[in-house]
Amino acid sequence: MMRRVIPLAAAASAIAAAALATATTAAAAPGPYVSLGDSYTSAPLVPSPTGNPILCGRSTNNYPSDVARAISPQTFTDVSCGSATTADMTQPQNLYGLQTNPPQFNALSSSDTLVTEGIGGNDAGLIGIAETCAEIDATHPTGTACKNHYTAGGSDPNVAAINATGPKVGAVLQGIHTRAPNAKVLLVGYPDGLPVNGTSCWPLVPLSSGDIRYFNSLEQQLNSVLQQQAAANNATFVDTWNSSIGHDACKLPGVAWVNGIVPNSVAFPLHPNQMGERNMANQVLAALG
Repeated sequence: MMRRVIPLAAAASAIAAAALATATTAAAAPGPYVSLGDSYTSAPLVPSPTGNPILCGRSTNNYPSDVARAISPQTFTDVSCGSATTADMTQPQNLYGLQTNPPQFNALSSSDTLVTEGIGGNDAGLIGIAETCAEIDATHPTGTACKNHYTAGGSDPNVAAINATGPKVGAVLQGIHTRAPNAKVLLVGYPDGLPVNGTSCWPLVPLSSGDIRYFNSLEQQLNSVLQQQAAANNATFVDTWNSSIGHDACKLPGVAWVNGIVPNSVAFPLHPNQMGERNMANQVLAALG
């Protein structure tokens, strides 16, 4: 099995690299470029981690680094950090009581010409929802036990949390414009992590088909909220969902662009791997034109 997986991975990597090179020709080199965001931006464990503080898990192969290599900006600053929320744009982020990441907005200035932002997932609690669903569905491989858990009271708190994330992201975009008034601002959405048709690969990804559909509906709602906020706040929304369909965590290594609960590539569980980050970079480059 391993002999077949390795060529798949190599082929997928080569295809993604070629796509990145193609997209590069469409993007003009800007002035200073600043990257802000959470772990889907920083890409912890995707080779190679770098930056200070180290616990932010910034990779030199995350999508902002891929974009920077493609467009050769005047300067490139990546201050994204794992577990970041919208609040961490304007206040220091405590990293497990061991390190502190300064407010990400500290990196912005009036000379910036490009800012990418990937935020909102932690405000909405998506990773926590996935972890809870995995715990519940570990003993409920069919049905919608996790959805039932959240909606037992009649309304879904996860839907409310996603809707409440919208104004927070809007405030972030306004804050970027205030601090970097000359910058083109891109709000990067979240890629598809689970089969869009609800197909289950339990126990590899211990979610039932019904709860896969439930989780996908929440992520798509969040992306819709992000798109609305981008439109309302003079930013460009970057859709990474549609391009990642067919590369979810249930696919074989080399085809999957995101890890499942149990990692099958070098990346955090439930996060994009290097190929997934490269695809996100491709979508950013396409949005830059």
